[in-house]
Amino acid sequence: MFLTLVATISQIIGKVNPKLYAENSKDLLKKYGSLGAVNSEEIKEKPISKHELVYDSSSETLEPVYFFILDLMNDLGLQTEKFMDNFSSSPGSGHFAELGQRATAMQQQGSKILADINAVLRSVLNIIYDLKEFRIRLSSYDALKSEKKEAAILALKQLWMDKVDINKGNSSIKAMALGQAGFQTLIDAFLFVKDLKEVDSVDLNDRVKRILRARVLEFNDWLAHSEGELRKRYNLEKTYLSSQVNSLKLYARWAKPYLKAAQELEMKDTGGREPALVKAFNTIVLELTLLGKKKIDVHEEVLSGNFPKEIERLKTKNYYSCVLVDFRFRGIPQRVSQQSHYVFGGRADVSFKSYVLNEDELKKLNEEIDASDVGDVLRLIEGSTGESMAQLQEEINFFLEEKEDEQERKKSEDDSNPFTALIGGYESKPASPETAEKKAEAKKEKVKIKPENYAEKEIIRKLASKNAEDITFRVFDTYKKAHGMPSYT
Repeated sequence: MFLTLVATISQIIGKVNPKLYAENSKDLLKKYGSLGAVNSEEIKEKPISKHELVYDSSSETLEPVYFFILDLMNDLGLQTEKFMDNFSSSPGSGHFAELGQRATAMQQQGSKILADINAVLRSVLNIIYDLKEFRIRLSSYDALKSEKKEAAILALKQLWMDKVDINKGNSSIKAMALGQAGFQTLIDAFLFVKDLKEVDSVDLNDRVKRILRARVLEFNDWLAHSEGELRKRYNLEKTYLSSQVNSLKLYARWAKPYLKAAQELEMKDTGGREPALVKAFNTIVLELTLLGKKKIDVHEEVLSGNFPKEIERLKTKNYYSCVLVDFRFRGIPQRVSQQSHYVFGGRADVSFKSYVLNEDELKKLNEEIDASDVGDVLRLIEGSTGESMAQLQEEINFFLEEKEDEQERKKSEDDSNPFTALIGGYESKPASPETAEKKAEAKKEKVKIKPENYAEKEIIRKLASKNAEDITFRVFDTYKKAHGMPSYT
């Protein structure tokens, strides 16, 4: 199922500025209490001006209609964006089967890469858990250089007995102390003595001292070498984590085009009530929306005499004359001979509407579209790829950005891994968790439309409104005269 905008772009513009562009704004305000809570689908659009035309030809293709209007808008100085692009084919048409196969191929390829992403993600998780274990163990070595030295020695002795000495089986300290007569004091003695000299001064029998002397020697030797090995392993794991994170980002970049293409090849769900789509017919319905905008240059308008000179000294928002063009095509897909694509002949209903939007209103329009179903689909794609490690990002950054003291930093530079440069170890590091969090909060913050001052409302908006009305009519009239088409205004 293709998730599409339920509300039209005109209705969303009506929500952005209901006082100007929603015919039923007062009724909706009474119903919802605030304009922000208004359901866009209930808005009755009220553009500044509106023109409509119909072009019907089953023998000629529909693409020239679209591209003629698009090029004409660009020639008139409008910055044009496509805001909606939906299609639905009748189930019995060849176009339906063809596009279904292509969408399936994109979905399968995207799913395959997502499986690789999940495998790398599991590896990242395991590395993070290992690094946490290493940090816990290294904290005991760090404590040896502080006032917690005695507690650290006891912790390391416990670790040595549990991880190293236990491999001796029945001859380990714990096995002998708990299972053999005469060695009950062995564990306490081992934890008490600090070096070989103290062994002779402890009140123990000779059998226990002989065992204790060997174990203390082994522990001291392990203590001297284990820290260096553990720190090397810790640094290697961090390097491997950086490599795996880079791989994860690379896989995400590979997957995103396939997932996006699969989403774009999916059809709009019409609920089975679209009268133009008969199951056995060879038909297609296309919906396209273009928004062209042209900025009002205050300085140029002052020079032209349209604005008073004093307006340049005021701080005003940027205003845009906008042309919204809605296309609805009902076509007959015709496969081009010996080629894998289709051309469409049929009926085109085109409406031209004029609006004026300032910079705040344009941002709000984009925000409302992102919050719609189309935005949800794109976020699902992003969530499957670029944000696969979003929940782990703080911990990943913690290890990749971990700072060492000056002495360890110099040692790390001298003994650096020669492969670090290949995997980006010397590149600039990612933003800290705090910075990333602030950016995320900034993105979440909703756009607020600031109230207009007198100059904006009575001077700039009125001129922009007249310009929008003129440009909209020029686009409509130029196309109508160029093709000799009947029009309905």
